Amino acid sequence: DSTHGRFDGTVEVKDGHLVVNGKKIRVTAERDPANLKWDEVGVDVVAEATGIFLTDETARKHITAGAKKVVLTGPSKDNTPMFVRGANFDAYAGQDIVSNASCTTNCLAPLAKVINDNFGIVEGLMTTVHATTATQKTVDGPSHKDWRGGRGAAQNIIPSSTGAAKAVGKVLPELNGKLTGMAFRVPTPNVSVVDLTVRLEKAASYEEIKKAIKAASE
Repeated sequence: DSTHGRFDGTVEVKDGHLVVNGKKIRVTAERDPANLKWDEVGVDVVAEATGIFLTDETARKHITAGAKKVVLTGPSKDNTPMFVRGANFDAYAGQDIVSNASCTTNCLAPLAKVINDNFGIVEGLMTTVHATTATQKTVDGPSHKDWRGGRGAAQNIIPSSTGAAKAVGKVLPELNGKLTGMAFRVPTPNVSVVDLTVRLEKAASYEEIKKAIKAASE
């Protein structure tokens, strides 16, 4: 991997399978998830990571193909429930299709929950300094989203929108409409950071906030 280096194991292709450390993984190429025949290989949970099938209707095709559950690796585009560890995971009630939200939401939601539970959030602004992603351009070119997104990823700091603040409102309904946010895409291949600024319902010192966050982390 260009970013994370070589895999410390063995990988080969044999008889139509990808063999990783001796374990055979079936290789398929289907446009329609309903044709994947998950039941033939005993798949229980599908990680839907294409970024395409992000609604209950489209992700349910994996269930049709024989899987028991589906986890979307991005924010759902309908009312498919989103769950984040450290935020609302205890609300999971066995749904067969769920979303794990986004990487930024997984960073933001637990922090926002701790602060809101202890001090109350009136409103807040989130800014993420985000590493480049696969949708960005290597050099200046057309962008389907906005003209800034067409700038070369390695040469620019690019202001962008992010759905993370809105997604937190779905994960934590008590914060719905209270947070807004934006992103800066920066020319680094890995690692992002979130900055959260909030107005609190009750006064709190820096030490009190640190203590609450540390207690929650333990």
